[in-house]
Amino acid sequence: MKTIAEIKEEFENAGIELYDHIAERYASDERAGVKALLRRYDKKKKEYQNELIRTEALKVYEHKYEHLGYVCGIDEVGRGPLAGPVTACAVILPKDCDILYLDDSKKLSHAKREQLYDIIMDKAVSVGCGMASHTRIDEINILQATYEAMRDAISELSVVPQVLLNDAVRIPEVSIQQVPIIKGDQKSVSIAAASIVAKVTRDRLMYEYDRQYPEYGFAANKGYGTAEHIAALKKYGPCPIHRRTFIQGVLN
Repeated sequence: MKTIAEIKEEFENAGIELYDHIAERYASDERAGVKALLRRYDKKKKEYQNELIRTEALKVYEHKYEHLGYVCGIDEVGRGPLAGPVTACAVILPKDCDILYLDDSKKLSHAKREQLYDIIMDKAVSVGCGMASHTRIDEINILQATYEAMRDAISELSVVPQVLLNDAVRIPEVSIQQVPIIKGDQKSVSIAAASIVAKVTRDRLMYEYDRQYPEYGFAANKGYGTAEHIAALKKYGPCPIHRRTFIQGVLN
């Protein structure tokens, strides 16, 4: 008779599609630990099945426009911080994309974003990223800087998309067909993927800035105006990556 640890290992080494087959083998086992294992992996199977359904529902826009050619999701991160760039990302996923757990990057843990970032970069047809620096934001304002970063992201793609799925906005000076979607990072796998790549890309940059300017806690606040960040600003004054047009009210 297998030990509970051995049965657990059997589940762990098997794909979810084999859970039912394994569970049948131990259905008559009366040990409480085995029964608990069967319940645990039955729950994991159901969660997986629900995620398949949720992910398929997030492909509605992709399916609607895929007959036109490449469908690209676009999103940005960093419009609100007091420091650092605004970052945009454009992602073209394959038509048969099987990436699960894509969602608005703000809803995901740091570890999950990092994991999904690697998967997206591996499986995407193409990924493009664009940034507008703190200096550029001060020069042309945050909205125009965001549009500029989005255009740069599109230009970095290795293939030209036929349709852009945008998170809420319509990007000026772009000739490609655009479909603005309110809360798009919660309704489209492509936009969700773009939001994750943009978030991870910008966060990694802010970790680098944290090493250069440790007084401001950029690793924790990513440049956003937390109480600790504002207190540091008042104590030390702005550093080179602060957005001067954003901190005027804070320092006055």
